[in-house]
Amino acid sequence: MTTLAIDIGGTKLAAALVEGDVMSMRRACPTPGSRTPGALEEALRALVLPLVKHAGRVAVASTGIIHNGVLTSINPANLGGLEHFPLVAFLEAATQLPVMAVNDAQAAAWAEFCALPERDDMVFLTVSTGVGGGVVLNGKLQTGSGGLAGHLGHTLADPAGPLCGCGRRGCVEAIASGRGIAAQAQGELAGLDAKAIFSRDTPQARGLVASSAHALARLIADVKAVTDCQVVVVGGSVGLAEGYLPLVKACLSQEPDVYQVPLRAAHYRHDAGLLGAALLATGDAL
Repeated sequence: MTTLAIDIGGTKLAAALVEGDVMSMRRACPTPGSRTPGALEEALRALVLPLVKHAGRVAVASTGIIHNGVLTSINPANLGGLEHFPLVAFLEAATQLPVMAVNDAQAAAWAEFCALPERDDMVFLTVSTGVGGGVVLNGKLQTGSGGLAGHLGHTLADPAGPLCGCGRRGCVEAIASGRGIAAQAQGELAGLDAKAIFSRDTPQARGLVASSAHALARLIADVKAVTDCQVVVVGGSVGLAEGYLPLVKACLSQEPDVYQVPLRAAHYRHDAGLLGAALLATGDAL
């Protein structure tokens, strides 16, 4: 059965038809910035309705927390301010198909786990608009009873750091994410997004990127201590930016040996969430 996979991110929406690990008819559009449920509904309808007739079910990977089919967020800014959006009910009504929804980083973690040569305990970290994660232990994706498991970007990096959208101060996300990098920019970099900052070869730009990599490396050391994972996979627009992962590896190498863990770039790149959602919906592993 063909799955209509949907990825709802902080900056873009994507959809594709998935059979096995093959995607077709991929479509994408910007995430609406009007901060209203109606705007998201309109964008999702326009994105997915051309694909519905080819699919037998829908699988959604979305930023935020998915609990009982309802989308909310630990950091509402990453969802354009949406709170308690009935995601599954809306898509079931819009598509007339059964719908399964999961956090996007959890979905991506499952796809990346399925791509590993050996099915080791694994943690996936995505550094993009925010910082998310997914944990696979003993061959099982950890989602938690309330859908919160894997929100590793909201662990503490610096108690004196910038205020995070979740309400805590100094979260990894507030420092390492694309939104966090942009928020900390000053002077000639003020108002630029993370992509533009990465392209600038100035002391401030290099410092912001290095601070992001350092925060992520410390998070990886913490994750190793908590899970004893055998591999950490890094994805997301920041995580996959040229030169970023080597910086993270260099920072991690400064930690004691017990916290060292192999790092890999995401195999499925920016499509891991789409594919992982489809795999979870079918119960398949590649």
